[in-house]
Amino acid sequence: LVRRPEIYLFDDSFSALDYATDARLRAALARDTERATVVIVAQRVSTIRDADRIVVLDEGRVVGTGTHTELMAGNDTYREIVLSQLTEQEAA
Repeated sequence: LVRRPEIYLFDDSFSALDYATDARLRAALARDTERATVVIVAQRVSTIRDADRIVVLDEGRVVGTGTHTELMAGNDTYREIVLSQLTEQEAA
């Protein structure tokens, strides 16, 4: 990165990457963006599951916010999305 802005926005930027590359890129970016706000728009759960706050949308409406653990425990929409991509064990 040449410049370090205060806010980074990644709009479904990781979806075309394989899982290993996605994980490596996010790990590398974490070091460079640690003092910034990072907004990631994603459909792949593994991309966002470690976020400080996840916002769940359903047909353009916010239907939940929280951490992965909070949403798994109390948000049916998020849980359905997660379990369509991961096993129960992977989701835990």
